[in-house]
Amino acid sequence: MDLPSLITRHEVALSLGILALMLVGFTRERLPPSGIGVIGAAAFVALGFVGETEMLAVFSNGAAIAIGAMLVLSAALVRTGTLEALAGRVLALAKTRPVTAVILVLGVALVASAFVNSTPVVVILIPLVASLATAIGSGAKKLLIPLSYVAILGGSCTLIGTSTNLLVDSIARAEGLPGLGIFDISGVGLVAAAAGIAFLALGGRILLPVGKGGGGGAASEDEEAAILTECRIGEGFPALGKPWSKANFLSHRGVRLLRITRAGQRLDPEDEQTLVAEKDRVVMRVTAPELATLMRVPGLVLGLRVRRAIGEPLETARITVAAESAAVGVRLAEAHFLSRFAVSVIGVRRRRNLAGPDLATLVVRPGDRLWVQGTADQIAGIGSDPWLILSSGPPAKPFLRDRALIALLVLAGVITAAALGAVPLAAGAIIGIGVLFALGSLDTADAWSALNADVLVLIYAMLVVGTGLQNTGAVDAVVTAAIPLLETLSPFGIVLVVYALTSVLTETVTNNAVAVIMTPLVIELATSLGIAPTALVVTVMFAASGSFATPIGYQTNTLVHIAGNYRFAEFLRVGIPMKLVVGVVTCIAIDLWFVG
Repeated sequence: MDLPSLITRHEVALSLGILALMLVGFTRERLPPSGIGVIGAAAFVALGFVGETEMLAVFSNGAAIAIGAMLVLSAALVRTGTLEALAGRVLALAKTRPVTAVILVLGVALVASAFVNSTPVVVILIPLVASLATAIGSGAKKLLIPLSYVAILGGSCTLIGTSTNLLVDSIARAEGLPGLGIFDISGVGLVAAAAGIAFLALGGRILLPVGKGGGGGAASEDEEAAILTECRIGEGFPALGKPWSKANFLSHRGVRLLRITRAGQRLDPEDEQTLVAEKDRVVMRVTAPELATLMRVPGLVLGLRVRRAIGEPLETARITVAAESAAVGVRLAEAHFLSRFAVSVIGVRRRRNLAGPDLATLVVRPGDRLWVQGTADQIAGIGSDPWLILSSGPPAKPFLRDRALIALLVLAGVITAAALGAVPLAAGAIIGIGVLFALGSLDTADAWSALNADVLVLIYAMLVVGTGLQNTGAVDAVVTAAIPLLETLSPFGIVLVVYALTSVLTETVTNNAVAVIMTPLVIELATSLGIAPTALVVTVMFAASGSFATPIGYQTNTLVHIAGNYRFAEFLRVGIPMKLVVGVVTCIAIDLWFVG
């Protein structure tokens, strides 16, 4: 028997064997999931289980295009400072009503994750939650896990809340099902979210770990806003003559006011009688994006020893002071490079502790990172000093806060148009991106960097694998073997079994891969057992996203795991009962909405 005939004869066993090896690869994590997916897809193509035309056809999959486009739309909310602004409002509320602020920030995570990628939402809220934990006298560990769980629950409330939901729906449509609208699963999602939040409120006091966390990445607000800068108020500043409390740039989350002085006298910014005047000086600690944003504020003159050539364009660069530099040990105002290169120092950041008290009196230390501004020739001159090391990376970009409303309106328009069926989600999202580009609310660099290549490659690779499993009859073989075990169960029992199997897999295998494997299986299974296929498709959606038990099953879990310095067992202690409660309630809701 020749090799092609042998492969054809055993194609079911071979395809299931490849799938099993992929699952082992996913769990061992020797390669990223996208790499394992590509290897598996390549094996199916090499063995002839997927033809060239079928392989290329997966790249026209609407779900993958929609996922990428929604990631870009999410980036617009970050770039315009929309999410930062929400976080800033919550932080302001925390000063007077910290418990209310905690409830509000979890509510923001829940709602925002239903419509945009939850990862940037959680990244922005992690330091805020850490600060709120301090404000209410609780450890950050009590709040960071709930932050991730609430974001997961929010993402399950709409079809566009997670890439998994879109992917499952796309596969279901390819299998001949009518597909789901954006809010068709919202009823189940809201019930599941209510159950999860109730569990955290009642059981969290006992099961959530106690501790400050922050061992691996939960920077406090002070550590995040660690660049020392100062500015002088000049002609044309928008808030001239208004109370200092109305100066908008001081209210942003990434700005920490240290002091305001006038002619050497300290001012009280909370006093409504203290008005902004020219030559007032402000000392702050800021984040890198906020520093870049302050450069764009008219009438705000940043930095120390401002010496600018009129009419020449200015550039910004970051330099690191080497231990051998002549600037080490002297005050920054007296540093040699200020006179040699006539640049302005607009910010200083120091590792492990905070620089200060202001730019002029700061004593330079080895390793200090300085943000400098000057002409191209001046920056090039600094680069020629062997003890002032120019950074190779690009400086942070400013927030486009004047474009925030545009970003929100575009996102709302895309969601509304897709929900009403006026335009498919993928097409609507592409149109939305075009509008953002045209109106200057997003640039191409930010848009394309938001496209998570690992996620998109994994999706395409697993679509090839799914096609191969269908072509070889592996799906039919698994369904045929499962029917005798499940035909005695009620529809609710079948929903429970499908949820449990999918849920266990998603804790160890990436959820998008599980979704591609399980969706065609449950559709065939539902057809054979005589129950509504949509019910099991929705079950896969919720089970694949409902990763609560481990820090590796979902990206937001991984983020808070690092930020809170949790032990694996701490996740298991709260995650397993959370998973059981949410799972049972979700299955009951699916049975009522889609089966009964």
